[in-house]
Amino acid sequence: MNSAETSPPSAAAEPAGWVTAQRGADHWQVGDVTLTSRFLLGTAGYPSPKVLGDAIAASGSQVVTVGLKRQLSAAGDNGFVDIIRAALAGQGARLLPNTAGCRTAREAVQLAHMARELYDTAWLKLEVVGDEYTLQPDPYELVVAAQELVREGFTVFPYCTDDLVTCQRLLDVGCPLLMPWGAPIGSGQGLVNPFALRTLRERLPDTVLIIDAGIGAPSHAAQAMELGFDAVLLNSAVSQASEPVRMAGAFRQAVEAGRDAWLAGVMAKQDYAVASTPVTGNPFLLNPAASAGGLVLPGAGSAGGTR
Repeated sequence: MNSAETSPPSAAAEPAGWVTAQRGADHWQVGDVTLTSRFLLGTAGYPSPKVLGDAIAASGSQVVTVGLKRQLSAAGDNGFVDIIRAALAGQGARLLPNTAGCRTAREAVQLAHMARELYDTAWLKLEVVGDEYTLQPDPYELVVAAQELVREGFTVFPYCTDDLVTCQRLLDVGCPLLMPWGAPIGSGQGLVNPFALRTLRERLPDTVLIIDAGIGAPSHAAQAMELGFDAVLLNSAVSQASEPVRMAGAFRQAVEAGRDAWLAGVMAKQDYAVASTPVTGNPFLLNPAASAGGLVLPGAGSAGGTR
């Protein structure tokens, strides 16, 4: 299969409604929306609405996710979304509804339309779970749902595994970016398959890639950014911390540090030692020809040069 069959159409060939995501040194872009924060935050499980609002502010996030099923279950109480909207307005952020809890493409599509009407946005984090134990995305239902939603004008952020072929199929049907997992949702295990994630980054160099799920510590987020991923999305690592607001700030710094490290160029690993200080140019050099412990002064002749 050639590259033309596995990549999104070029700009000249883009169908109407095709949305692209672009990578940049200091920003990233989805369609005509430019973002500078590379930390996306979830809104479930916080101790209180105030803590949630403060955590959003501390994170510096410009994209905050919310589950539609959570909102529907609290019908008649708009306080939750009002708090989120107020926090987002304070830092120019956007709401990203998700279809968490869906098991089929049909259910996800129906929920997506409800989300677009309720939140007045075409952005959608698409989740279609295929296994209740691991909460692993169902690749087949996911691609079917993504194709339908793109056709209906949604900007789809697909939550997927790190499988390269599935990721290519999602790009083929028009997803502007990908959100592969680092580990199962809520597990806090970090990046359990760095090889697969590195492969995604290498094979899809121009695609916006966001690590979603499994992040448990700021070091995990930094690692993802050091691998060249464009952003991270997490929820439980902040909401379940003893001090969520402080943890949100810690993740913000970790994401920024990891991004800076990627841009600066992380040194390559070696299987052996490499001296950081060269011998040449030292003020005093060990003289292999001299007796044990003898020193030779730079420029000294071989005759009478040691004492």
